[in-house]
Amino acid sequence: MDFMGKLKEEIEVVGRHLRILRIIVEEGPIGIIKLSEITGFPPHKVRYSLRILEENGLIKPSSNGAITTEKTEEFINNFRNILNELKLEIEKLEKFVPR
Repeated sequence: MDFMGKLKEEIEVVGRHLRILRIIVEEGPIGIIKLSEITGFPPHKVRYSLRILEENGLIKPSSNGAITTEKTEEFINNFRNILNELKLEIEKLEKFVPR
């Protein structure tokens, strides 16, 4: 896979993590099966995203499913800032693409 394919794949994975995080914020506590049903992602991909979110301190397990942590809101705000910065960088990249 070329570097653009890898970049696209990484963006898709981050998007999956964020979609799952959003559902946990809005509907948590929530488990793997329900997340899989809502998102259409297979359970193994949901499980992977939950593991990544937990490793980053954004969610934690509870007896009723995944819940957010005290770090979640700060992460979301920081992520919005990073997205805005990336949008500007992408606009700069567009200038270099031959017509």
